[in-house]
Amino acid sequence: MTYAKLGSNTSEAEITNVSKQGFWLLLGEEELFVAFKDFPWFAEAPIGKLTHVELPQPHHLYWPELDVDLAVESIRNPAAFPLVARS
Repeated sequence: MTYAKLGSNTSEAEITNVSKQGFWLLLGEEELFVAFKDFPWFAEAPIGKLTHVELPQPHHLYWPELDVDLAVESIRNPAAFPLVARS
């Protein structure tokens, strides 16, 4: 979900499915899998907080209720972005 002021131009980010292994994130026409093993801070997140995702910039995601910021590229290629923090 994205939240925008009237008249602003924003892109959409949407969680389309959640499983025991992770969740699928739809960014425009691209769907990415976010594995809990690569992004452990999402593993115990309530669905309501997980699905409240914003795309403030084309290559940047933000989960305000979880205080998590991610570069889209880190989801596409998690091996190139070693974890700095663990849940």
